[in-house]
Amino acid sequence: MERGRRAAGVVKWGAVALVGLTLLGGMALAVYALRTQAPLDGRLAVAGLAQPVQVRRDAADVTHIAAESPQDLWRALGLVHAQERSWQLEFNRRVMHGTLSEVLGPATLETDKLMRALDIRGAAQRQYAGLPLAAREALQAYSEGIAAFHAGRTQALTPEFLLLGVTPGREGGRDGAPWSPEDSVGWALMLALDLGGNWGNEFARLSLLRGLDTERLWQLMPPYPGEAPATAVDLAALYRGLGVYATQQAPPAPVTAGLNGLAGAIDQARADWARALAQEAGSNDGKGSNNWVLAGTRSTSGKPLLANDPHLGLSAPAIWYYAHLQAPAGQSSDGAAIGAIDTIGATLPGLPFVVLGRTARVAWGFTNTSPDVQDLYLEQIDAQDATRYRTPAGWEPFSVREEVIRIKGQADLQLQLRATRHGPVLSDVQASHGQLLDLSKYVLALRWSALDADNHTVLAGLQANQAQSVAELQQAFAHYHSPMQSIVMADVDGAIAFKAAGKVPVRHADNDLRGVAPAPGWLARYDWQGWLSDAQTPQDDGAQRGWIATANQRITGPDYAHFLTQDWHLPYRYDRIAQLLEARALHDLDSMAAIQTDVTSLATQRLLPALRTAAAQAYHPLAVQTAELLRTFDGRMDAQHSAPLVFAAWADELARGLIVPRIGNARFAATYGKRDFRAALEGILARDDGWWCAPRSCAEQSAQALERALERLQSAYGSRPAQWRWGRAHPAVSSHRPLGSVAALARFFNVQTPSSGDGYTVNVGQYNAGDVAGGAFANRHAASLRGLYDLADLEQSRFIFQTGQSGNVFSPRYADMRGAWAAGQYRPLQRTPARWTHQLVLAPRASD
Repeated sequence: MERGRRAAGVVKWGAVALVGLTLLGGMALAVYALRTQAPLDGRLAVAGLAQPVQVRRDAADVTHIAAESPQDLWRALGLVHAQERSWQLEFNRRVMHGTLSEVLGPATLETDKLMRALDIRGAAQRQYAGLPLAAREALQAYSEGIAAFHAGRTQALTPEFLLLGVTPGREGGRDGAPWSPEDSVGWALMLALDLGGNWGNEFARLSLLRGLDTERLWQLMPPYPGEAPATAVDLAALYRGLGVYATQQAPPAPVTAGLNGLAGAIDQARADWARALAQEAGSNDGKGSNNWVLAGTRSTSGKPLLANDPHLGLSAPAIWYYAHLQAPAGQSSDGAAIGAIDTIGATLPGLPFVVLGRTARVAWGFTNTSPDVQDLYLEQIDAQDATRYRTPAGWEPFSVREEVIRIKGQADLQLQLRATRHGPVLSDVQASHGQLLDLSKYVLALRWSALDADNHTVLAGLQANQAQSVAELQQAFAHYHSPMQSIVMADVDGAIAFKAAGKVPVRHADNDLRGVAPAPGWLARYDWQGWLSDAQTPQDDGAQRGWIATANQRITGPDYAHFLTQDWHLPYRYDRIAQLLEARALHDLDSMAAIQTDVTSLATQRLLPALRTAAAQAYHPLAVQTAELLRTFDGRMDAQHSAPLVFAAWADELARGLIVPRIGNARFAATYGKRDFRAALEGILARDDGWWCAPRSCAEQSAQALERALERLQSAYGSRPAQWRWGRAHPAVSSHRPLGSVAALARFFNVQTPSSGDGYTVNVGQYNAGDVAGGAFANRHAASLRGLYDLADLEQSRFIFQTGQSGNVFSPRYADMRGAWAAGQYRPLQRTPARWTHQLVLAPRASD
């Protein structure tokens, strides 16, 4: 009996101790969470400042920074970015340096190898060295602000640093600056890489031609609607004649095992951000951005209206940070004048200026022009000396450099990287090249304009923040290099304009491939011949229609004299914007907002008759209920409706059913998701193409695709189609890098909400149907922000993005915009708000 009482006592006190430890752990976590919060009020001493700087937050949580000099302004912005987005800066720096594996292990090795091969860091250093002194000093001041935060940090580092054991600025076993001025240039290069899809399209065509003839290739990857392919070359015959393919298909490269525990879960990210970046850059099919501008003759206010919603991969924290930057005119150390700065809008942590937004008198917005500025070259290897490759002048040696990649938990990797006269040899780091090509005969090298030393895109950003008119904006954006952007502009005096700003190569008249597929690198006719001048790139003053819109569609008319690309995006978003702009004589900010949030998919409407026919012919038990749902479906991809989910699942199954038998599972898996083959499906069904649909009719294939789709949806969502919801299958997922890929942490670090739209709606909700494990219909590429501007009263401007200003998962400001973004709501974007919610003074440190 006594022994029983003692045992019960042990259990009792053990339970008490467990509860106590849990409470203590909770208290410790709460204290730590409080210590990670950025100071928003009071006074903070900062090294390097010459004068005090005001940092105030308004009710919309826009950060207003007012300094007495441009240099102090840039220092303060660097410090604020570090306060709010320190892990984002650290992670992004490691991405472009190719040092992720040092802290995340072998799962990110392929990403690191690609970054080292592209030499993003080296290119950034060369470009930085060529900038005017005033621009270099701006980037230097910004990096000093980041360094000042870490040197005098009063808040604890956010949990990413602790969970992954990362020390800010420590790389290669050595301590360094947490951010350098060259890193800002490098981050602009990374944006160009993210927005570039040419090289992925070229490699996809080369890969598909191993099993398809040229005619079938152009059916699977059609040119822009109504146009012939940009090249008439029989590409399949060209590559067979050269003998470029490996004699046997190599097996896919094994996935490198990750570390045990938390970091090992990073392997899952290979199906998301790491693999997407490390393998072929891919195309941007269905992805892109929208912008449009209306002249005062088309607005109720009599002044221009401007809208912009750039579509980028969703992340938590968001890619953007909203700020108002204000400083009087100044000068650089060599006496060069720096104009007064008074600009508000979206900044990119890593860059010291507003990228998208407005000043007191002018507003602007970007979309990606997507010209062909990346060419792959087949470089022939000398059979007698593998250190040489063939050029128009004979055999020349590869340039070679050595890189060492530190890998957590493993030995360092000694990496030998080659380059040719065109650029880096991607075959040295891309496993997919070795699976396709005979690398004893050929390698693939990349010519990419963004890597050139004259890339001064950051100078354009700095000068745009000082502009007060459309004309001054155009002068600033004349420095824009990469990635080329379709920019719409408007000022308070009523001027509007469109300009495609950036560098585009001129190809030789005898270049019969025109950059659509890898070219023989030893033939001089495939070398670039220079660049289009600023006057030759597309532009428009809006006089013809009173409005200008771009949505990644062809922006040039039939009389345009120069070749930009054949890989424009399908024009569905542009066509819908044009419909809605022409639907009323005069617009206001509310009608502009309605266009930005429109979810009618013209692409869905085009294939909807085929789906209705399939529903009538399908034998699945749910086919009758589905047919009734589709009877009233008008192509609106609304989160609250079920028909959009049926359509998406059917289109997915139809693509798999028609294309996999022709190109094989492996090649389909390598390309699907990066492109959805929507144009191919449209063409196959329109032609009733017996070759693609064999051994059945196209109608039978369509019906069977619906049967498979219904079986899949029934298994996931139950047997009542009327209760299925597109938004449940199609959540907008802003993924944290890298902890959003760790199952135990994803629910805390990722930001998720049901969403409408698809890849072809104005309110884009792009999904990767090939990523079944990650959620085939999850929306991972959408409006990264929405901005609206009325030039009659710029204080009525509006904005929103999908997460929140803070990058700290413990902050209530981490995801507080999520609901408003999904609902199509906005926050005010004002230079002079009615009140401040927080006020902080950054004071020069006394020792300075």
